[in-house]
Amino acid sequence: MQYTRLGRSGLQVSRLCLGTMNFGPETSEADSFAILDRALEQGLNFVDTADVYGWKKGEGWTEQILGRWFAQGGGRREKVVLATKVFGAMGEGPNDAKLSALHIRRGCEASLMRLQTDYLDLYQMHHVWRDAPWEEIWQALGLLVQQGKVIYTGSSNFAGWHIARAQETANSRHALGLVSEQSLYNLTARTVELEVLPACKHYGLGVIPWSPLAGGLLGGVLEKQAQSGRRAKEPLQKRIEKHRAQLEQYERFCKELGEQPANVALAWLLSNEAVTAPIVGPRTLAQLDASLRALEIPMNKEIRARLDEIWPGPGGAAPEAYAW
Repeated sequence: MQYTRLGRSGLQVSRLCLGTMNFGPETSEADSFAILDRALEQGLNFVDTADVYGWKKGEGWTEQILGRWFAQGGGRREKVVLATKVFGAMGEGPNDAKLSALHIRRGCEASLMRLQTDYLDLYQMHHVWRDAPWEEIWQALGLLVQQGKVIYTGSSNFAGWHIARAQETANSRHALGLVSEQSLYNLTARTVELEVLPACKHYGLGVIPWSPLAGGLLGGVLEKQAQSGRRAKEPLQKRIEKHRAQLEQYERFCKELGEQPANVALAWLLSNEAVTAPIVGPRTLAQLDASLRALEIPMNKEIRARLDEIWPGPGGAAPEAYAW
């Protein structure tokens, strides 16, 4: 396994991050445990979850699964860099969501209980909330850091200017502030190259791409359909039809490389110096094992240029991407 620092921090994390969103709704607890154990065996130490995962409001189903896995002992908790999130609705009350100081404090305490741990390595704001001043948010997160309940803080789904505003406020408070940003980023979704990636580079945030396979679109979907003879579920099928010409080129190019499309998509992200660790969300052990190949695929200029032809980006960073 390869490791790198999380942004400008000294924290060492694996180049792939294990996403747990499928644990509970799609993957049984026993299979989730097996995936987590295999991840540790392979040296994958970065595990990402969220209080809302499991999609049963207020239950934190996925966090509970992780908590029971940690409770088995064997140094599981100590070997993991554990990341979770706060923002989503965890109840019906007016203060059961978003980023008020009250919800941040309650959210952290509830996550700690479900995860059966006394600290979080990385506590991420799952979305920006414009109705709370940054002074309030940093006061709440700073208290959790002082109490030893949170070590590092990160953001998710922030615009570039949100990152700048958050970090400048943290700087004025002489706090470390953000060390990471978790964003939608893959070959089909490259908007973050305009403002978010430059902001992260400037402030020293590690980028953790979510949906690196575009919800399965980049996972060899055409070949899988040809082999099974079945159409995808309607939302994905519409996206397949929209991008069919590009997908045909992409899967053909991956065959020329002798690599699986999913691994090429991951390797492309890994080759970007701004990216710390793409999030892989396996439903099975086989999917986890297969994703490790991405760490070994060389991504030279010629390969990147061909991928840019198939999946054009916005043209680089703003404003040069659209202005002189």
